[in-house]
Amino acid sequence: MLMTVKGIDVASYQSEAFPTEGIDFVFIKVTEGTSYTNPKWQAQRDHARRAGLVVGYYHYAHGVRNLAEADYFLSKVSLAKGEMLAFDWEDSDVSNAEKDAWIRYVKSKAPGHRVLLYCNLNYWKGRDTTSYVGDGLWIADPGAPAGHPRIQHAWTVHQYGDAGGIDRNVANFASKAALQQWAGAAPSKPRVSLAHVVYSARHDPAAPQGHTTHGSEVLVVERALKAEGMLAGQYVDGSWGTKTIAAYAAWQRHLGYSGSDADGVPGRTSLTRLAARHGFTVID
Repeated sequence: MLMTVKGIDVASYQSEAFPTEGIDFVFIKVTEGTSYTNPKWQAQRDHARRAGLVVGYYHYAHGVRNLAEADYFLSKVSLAKGEMLAFDWEDSDVSNAEKDAWIRYVKSKAPGHRVLLYCNLNYWKGRDTTSYVGDGLWIADPGAPAGHPRIQHAWTVHQYGDAGGIDRNVANFASKAALQQWAGAAPSKPRVSLAHVVYSARHDPAAPQGHTTHGSEVLVVERALKAEGMLAGQYVDGSWGTKTIAAYAAWQRHLGYSGSDADGVPGRTSLTRLAARHGFTVID
């Protein structure tokens, strides 16, 4: 399977406004032991939710009072539907039995939410004795290509490396919508920025053929125009070229615009009406 569902994980070392472009999910560190709380976690959560990411929260465990640690973790998080939880197993004082007990306990206290085990390759192969991972294994194996961790067990998330000081992950799902469904949330509507598609409409036509500026958002609009019968499928390519200009102008005329008001450059009203018919959301 081509790994296209991409994510990151963040802690207090990362910005409260971490980059979200091209990202589908994020895991945020919330607590460690029974006394530490990431001071940025709520701002990081709010930033992730605004960007429409699938959100998970993790607890870095230590080797004593693991159920007390679970209660501490649960007392901090405020879960929305479809958000995930994870047990971060990196402390050698945490036994296999403690790991299993924590995951089972949190699953019982947070019904309806997926609970995963995070560990690295050495812990999985050298310390784990039960293969119990709750709802899924989040495996850290930065020595392997993305989506190809060096394990036999089924995995859910692979942490494969880092870029710009942020850990990079892929999830073992066919699409973001599939991840959302697994996590218990309804798939979110695609989001299209009016400013982005206006920029594309003004800059893509003069650029070399195939040039894109905000390709993923342009594709959403082009697919809607194709569904309206105004754009041939061969031109649904993420570039707001002359064919897309002509198709969007046809949509504007369909709405009753004429002259310079039907120039193929989106306005809020015309784009919102297209979005209402084809299931996407218009943002600024």
